[in-house]
Amino acid sequence: MQKVQVELKNETGLHARPASVFVREASKYASDIKIIKNGKEYNAKSIMGILSLGAGKGDKLTITAEGEDEKQAIQALKALVENNFEK
Repeated sequence: MQKVQVELKNETGLHARPASVFVREASKYASDIKIIKNGKEYNAKSIMGILSLGAGKGDKLTITAEGEDEKQAIQALKALVENNFEK
């Protein structure tokens, strides 16, 4: 299992557009990918799951991936957050 902690720096946090970009990227990987906020796990491939975590600017999240392409998934999702959800 791979994991990384990230901090949301974009103004809107992980809402609407950034959430859909994140889910689209996570869905490219076979690994089981989760986001953890305040000890609670959310499915990173579910738009409803991502929106329900209510993550805003400055929130620290842990992204975990477990599976055959976990390393690539973690690297791509970390880069996505660091680039404010711009490719």
